Amino acid sequence: MLSAHQHRSATVVMGIIVLLLAAAWATHHAVVAFATDAETRSRLTVVWISLFLVFLLQTFMYHLERVPHLTERSRRQLDALHVSILVPVYNEDPGYLRLGLESFLRQTRMPDSVHIVDDGSTSGDYGDVRRWWEQAAARAGVATSWQAVANGGKRHAQAHAVRVSSEADIYLTCDSDSCFAPNAVEEILVPFARPRVMSVAGIVIATNNRANWLVRVTDLWFVVCQLVDRSGQSAVGAVMVNSGPIAAYRAAVIRDNLGSYLNETFMGRPVMFSDDSLLTLYAQQRGLTVQQPRAICFTAMPEKWSHFSRMYLRWMRGSTIRSVWRMRYLSPARPAYWLHAMRWLQMILTQMVTIWLLIVEPLVFHELPPSTMLVIPFLIGYAQGLRYLSIIRSDERIRQRAMTWLAMPLAIVLAWTLLRLLRWYGILTCAKTGWGTRHNGAEVSLDTHVSEIRQPEPAPALAGPAAPPSAAPAALGTQEPHYYPTSDPWAEQHQPTDTW
Repeated sequence: MLSAHQHRSATVVMGIIVLLLAAAWATHHAVVAFATDAETRSRLTVVWISLFLVFLLQTFMYHLERVPHLTERSRRQLDALHVSILVPVYNEDPGYLRLGLESFLRQTRMPDSVHIVDDGSTSGDYGDVRRWWEQAAARAGVATSWQAVANGGKRHAQAHAVRVSSEADIYLTCDSDSCFAPNAVEEILVPFARPRVMSVAGIVIATNNRANWLVRVTDLWFVVCQLVDRSGQSAVGAVMVNSGPIAAYRAAVIRDNLGSYLNETFMGRPVMFSDDSLLTLYAQQRGLTVQQPRAICFTAMPEKWSHFSRMYLRWMRGSTIRSVWRMRYLSPARPAYWLHAMRWLQMILTQMVTIWLLIVEPLVFHELPPSTMLVIPFLIGYAQGLRYLSIIRSDERIRQRAMTWLAMPLAIVLAWTLLRLLRWYGILTCAKTGWGTRHNGAEVSLDTHVSEIRQPEPAPALAGPAAPPSAAPAALGTQEPHYYPTSDPWAEQHQPTDTW
C-alpha cells in the first residue's frame, strides 16, 4: 500500500538553510555590484535587491503555513460531516483506477460515499473493476454509485455525481488515477475546523516517479511549487489553484455554482479545462482557500514529452483565462487578488531582467553579467528544493529522493527554457479551450510499473448476496448529460459537447 507523510522537523532545518543561503547570496552580490563602475553598480544593485526581497518574502510566507490544532469538540464536528468523493472517469487505465479506489477504503477516516461516473469511455467498460468495487464498498460500509453517461466532459461527470449526493457536507474531488495516502481524507478535513475555510488543497506526488527522468524532474518541480508557492499563498488563506488529484470543498461552494461551472465560456467558446482553478475561485469569493501539506495523494505523471507539453499548455491556457476572471471578479480586499497581481508582475519583471542581463547589457553597454550569476538560479533552486525531501514515501528510500533533488538544475533549465516558451504560447493561444488528451485511451499504464507499485489483485467473482443499494441508483446504460441553468452574470449559456 502506498503511503507518504511530511516530516515537519525537517522543514524547520530546511528553513534555516534557505535563509542562510539567501543571506550568502545577498552578501555576494552586494560585493559584486559595488566592485564595478558606478553606472553598472546602480543597475545591478536594483536588480539584486529586488530579486532578493521577493525571494525573502516568499521564504518567509511559506514558513508561516500552519495546520490548525483540533480540539475534541472540533474533531467530533469534523467526524460528523458527510464526505463524498467525486470520481470522474474517462479512458483511464483500469489498474490505476482500481489502485485509487482501493486507497479510498483504506483510510483512517473513511469517506461516507464515493460516486463514480464513467464519462463515455471508449477504451473499455471497467466491468471487472466495477464488480469488485461494489462488493468491496458494501463490505466497508461506504455508500456508492457508478454511473455510465454520455461524454460531456469532466465537469459534467462531476455534476452527475453531485446530483446523487445531496447529503454531502464536503465534496472531495479527485482524478481517476488518484491514489490517496492512508490518512489523506482525515487530514484534508482538518482545516475545515475553521468556519471561514471554503476549500483545502492536498499535496500531489507522482506514483510513477521512477519511470524516467522526465517524470522525476516533473515530480520534483511540481512538489516544490506546492510546498513553496502554494504554501506561501496558504499562509494568508489565498491558495489560487487546487490540484485536481486531491482537493476538498464545502458542498455549497460546488452546488451553488453548478450553473456557471458547467456553462463557462471564454471568447465565446466553452471552457472544458481548468475546472479546479474555477472551483477554487468560487471558494475564494466566499472565504479562505488553504493547503493541507499532510494530505498527500499519488497520481500518474506524463511519461512522454508530447503528453507533458499538452498538459502544461492546458494549464497555461487555463491560468490565463482564470487570471482574467480573478481581476474581474475577485474583490481587492482579498489577499488572492494582490498575490495574483504580484505573480504577473514578477513574471514580467523576471522576463525583462533576463533579457536585460543576457542581451541588453552585453550588446548595448558591453558589460557581461558576473559569471557567478549563472550559479544563482541553481543555488535558489537547491535551497527551495530541500522542501522536496520533507515528503517521506513508503516506496522510496531517502537516497533515491536525494538523487532526484540533485537533478534540480534540470528542472531549472526546463523552467527557464521550454516551459517559459510554452507559458507564453499558452497565453497567446488561450482561446483554444478543448481538453486535448485521452482520446485514444490512457496515456500512462500501471502495467509498466509492476515492479515498483503493487498491482491490484484480479476482481473476485460475484458470489454471495448482492451488494446493498448504493447511495443512488447506478446507471447501467448510457444517460444523456444533465444541463444546469445558470443565472450567474459571468457565464454564458452553452451546451458542452467537447470531450476531455
